[in-house]
Amino acid sequence: MKYKKIAQEQLEVSSVCMGCWALAGDATWGSQEKADSIATVRAAIDAGINFFDTAELYGKGYSEQVLGEALGSDRDKVVIGSKFIRRAKAADITAACEESLTNLGTDYIDLYHIHWPSREVPFAESVRAMEDLKSAGKVRHLAVCNFGPGDLSDILGLMTPVVNQLPYNLLWRAIEFEILPACADAEVPVTCYSPMMQGLLTGKFRSAADVPAGRARTRLYSGDRPEASHGESGAEEEVFTAIAAIAKVADEAGLDMAAMSLAWLLGREGVAGVIVGARTPEQIRHNAAAGDMALTPDITRRLDKITEPLKQKMGSNADMWNCPSRMR
Repeated sequence: MKYKKIAQEQLEVSSVCMGCWALAGDATWGSQEKADSIATVRAAIDAGINFFDTAELYGKGYSEQVLGEALGSDRDKVVIGSKFIRRAKAADITAACEESLTNLGTDYIDLYHIHWPSREVPFAESVRAMEDLKSAGKVRHLAVCNFGPGDLSDILGLMTPVVNQLPYNLLWRAIEFEILPACADAEVPVTCYSPMMQGLLTGKFRSAADVPAGRARTRLYSGDRPEASHGESGAEEEVFTAIAAIAKVADEAGLDMAAMSLAWLLGREGVAGVIVGARTPEQIRHNAAAGDMALTPDITRRLDKITEPLKQKMGSNADMWNCPSRMR
């Protein structure tokens, strides 16, 4: 496992971070036994992963509860990132943090993120509340999630986020147009969520029809899908054409497709880590292997070329679910 230093080199985190949304066992991911979740967290630690990402939104705090229980006495050996959403007023942020601390069974959160930019509460109020939490020792570093170049520019006058957490993978390269360059200019590293595009880059789905409704609501799929709300035509044909070509590259190189896809991301300039969900020990051990994989320049170029047409078709809207974008 490779590690990277963030937060002005105050934190050293594994390049593969375990995303804990799936531990909530909700409609998106399906039911999940607590014992499996706990075993998966323990397997992640054994595989060298010291970075865990969760949020108050995931299972209404249940993901945080399971993670806290699983970490137990190893809590101080790891880095935990959590996020608050929608409650952007000062009192709400304080309450949200207290709830997360209780759920996690800890007295501090390493990285506390604004999950989505608020369009109702000024950033100045939110940042003041977060700085107060930091001064009280309840939060160690401040971060953002889903911030486009405009929002990033606005908040930089108030704080410098430790990271900007964004959707990024071989099939979803929208941040490359504007957001990734803006982060680079501001020296704000990126952590990537949905690095396997909700399972597509594992090769487990052979067609768009095979994808469960809870996952088939992003803008890659037709707006006619039952749970989609974006109203666009999607790019289902282009997506599965690209997946087949990516699988061919992996097969020819003797590489696992999922690990190769993660390694491609970890090789991108400005990327500090990939946030990979897992529901079983086997899955997290499999994903952790990408933390020490390096691709040849030829493979990287081939993957870039394969997914460039899809990147151009989807454009610069980095919001996976909505049009118009909530990022700006």
